[in-house]
Amino acid sequence: MAKPPTSLFAAALVRPALVQAVRKLDPRVLARNPVMFVTMLGAVVTTVAIPTAGEELGFVAQLAAWLWFTLLFANFAEAMAEGRGKAQADALRAARSDTMANRLIGQGRIEPVAASALRKGDTVVVAVGETIPADGDVVDGIASVDESAITGESAPVIRESGGDRCAVSGGTRVLSDRIVVRITVERGHGFLDRMIAMVEGARRQKTPNEVALTVLLAALTLIFLLVCVTLQPFGQWAGASFSTPVLVALLVCLIPTTIGALISAIGISGIDRLIQRNVLATSGRAVEAAGDVDVLMLDKTGTITLGNRMATAFLPAPGIAAERLADAAQLASLADETPEGRSIVVLAKQQFQLRGREVQAPHATFVPFTAQTRMSGVDLLGGASKRRIRKGAVEAVREFVAAQGGATDPAVLATAESVARGGGTALLVAEGSQVLGVVHLKDVVKGGIKQRFAQLRAVGIRTVMITGDNPLTAAAIAAEAGVDAFLAQATPETKLARIREEQAKGHLVAMTGDGTNDAPALAQADVGVAMNTGTQAAREAGNMVDLDSNPTKLLEIVEIGKQLIMTRGALTTFSLANDLAKYFAILPAMFAGIYATGPGPGPLAALDVMHLHSPHSAILAAVVFNALVILLLIPLALRGVAWRAAGAAAVLRRNLLVYGLGGVLAPFVGIKALDLLLVALHLV
Repeated sequence: MAKPPTSLFAAALVRPALVQAVRKLDPRVLARNPVMFVTMLGAVVTTVAIPTAGEELGFVAQLAAWLWFTLLFANFAEAMAEGRGKAQADALRAARSDTMANRLIGQGRIEPVAASALRKGDTVVVAVGETIPADGDVVDGIASVDESAITGESAPVIRESGGDRCAVSGGTRVLSDRIVVRITVERGHGFLDRMIAMVEGARRQKTPNEVALTVLLAALTLIFLLVCVTLQPFGQWAGASFSTPVLVALLVCLIPTTIGALISAIGISGIDRLIQRNVLATSGRAVEAAGDVDVLMLDKTGTITLGNRMATAFLPAPGIAAERLADAAQLASLADETPEGRSIVVLAKQQFQLRGREVQAPHATFVPFTAQTRMSGVDLLGGASKRRIRKGAVEAVREFVAAQGGATDPAVLATAESVARGGGTALLVAEGSQVLGVVHLKDVVKGGIKQRFAQLRAVGIRTVMITGDNPLTAAAIAAEAGVDAFLAQATPETKLARIREEQAKGHLVAMTGDGTNDAPALAQADVGVAMNTGTQAAREAGNMVDLDSNPTKLLEIVEIGKQLIMTRGALTTFSLANDLAKYFAILPAMFAGIYATGPGPGPLAALDVMHLHSPHSAILAAVVFNALVILLLIPLALRGVAWRAAGAAAVLRRNLLVYGLGGVLAPFVGIKALDLLLVALHLV
């Protein structure tokens, strides 16, 4: 998938965003945001008042200009958030060209048709160099497919009929062989179409928390609107007169314009951060739910472990030197290209400095591994003698040794059983009629995963490992990985039952999956992350799709969700605290003359702790600051507040200290500096 410019304020993003900021001044667009809609009405009223301003012409004109700037900065924040998605959408559209397809019409006959003419249920043949015309499942054949148009990764992937790697996406290209694909979606509803709609934000719906915050901001706006409307008659009764532009300035500074301007950008950028990590969220609700998740259900293989069994130890039989066992195991593995075979060669080199040897026919005959024999090895000719070395499953090697007239030492069998109980796999190594010992293979736990689980535990997230292993093996790996619980011998029914059980206790659950048998659990989970390599059923059931098909991405998704919630909370705290300080700038300027008993100021002048130059400079400085702070906070809204693994109480304290106290202090410094600047420039 095309990547957006790396710089947050790259020219390719800024120029279109400036144009969009002006277009978004449309009242129909602003009406979706009550705070900014009221600000627009205030800007219109102030602009209309300019011709009748008389001696205050310059002051009113400046107020009107900065109110319009406030709107433009708010629109610019949203347009910047949308900019990256639009760039990605353009690249995706290029991949969605209307190609020709070879549709099967019965009895092996092929009919060339446009991709747009295909319907759900049609079957097409795709050969080398051709583009897959629409989303579907491979029903025959196996092929290497280039999915860089979607994932951005140049490495091809294998797609084959049957199993969990049969799903293909429209717009990807076949690099080898030939496959038959059954179309599973109607035109316009494919995966690529959904991606385009999501990255453009066309289908972005407000999340529940976002809706609740919007309602709160609308209520505060209505309250302060009523306050400002009643100030005019109150001022006349108290002997003071307030002009309409001044009342508008007061209203705009009283209502939470900062968070009102940035709320949409925060939500859009949260989805954008997911897209940058090659994760497609089918709803904003899913992103937000990820931030509230407190139970993670993760597959063992490929997520918690590396997914390939690796040799970790040579366990010799009684009377056999460990180096002899390692030498025989390495010889039997020289032609073994599996990860397990290569790891045996490496382990022998690391522990005994045994380097791989060049053994070729006619002196060596390699015996490849097969599912029937369940073992591999090598036959070596050395003069008149012949060495027959085998490694493989315990029962297979026992039968080989028995056929050579030997027997397996019970101590070796006990060692193999101990390895199995510890969660590993035991391979026996034999030379002729003698068993030399056991190679301990283990699905190695990923480095750093235990520490990561500890961080999640610190913020109240419980991890559950899902595996098809027996309970003994599952318990051993769970203890090493540091997960909180495990589900052994997992079936689709047990996964679904476990998720429902957790949800019945009030927990929010996230899980990953890629197969059709995972679809029920993915649909039930609050956050269901389907692998892009998985089946169409899994991708439809989940509310997120990981384009890289990396199960560990679930941890990053949770972090992004938490970052989204933290960013919204932090900027809301800053905005409300910000307003508190602005009151001390405008209110003393407006009410200093009320209740005065003489020519001097009244008792409310004691509130003028900032000692600003004049009422006009105070009001104008507050409005200018109100606009500029939105512009200054755009990078934070787009990048998000950094997430740290800490408890809710610690996060709350940090927010109050940094964004609460900072929100109170920043306006005092900023408004005072702007007041001095306005006076120095003779603008008031």
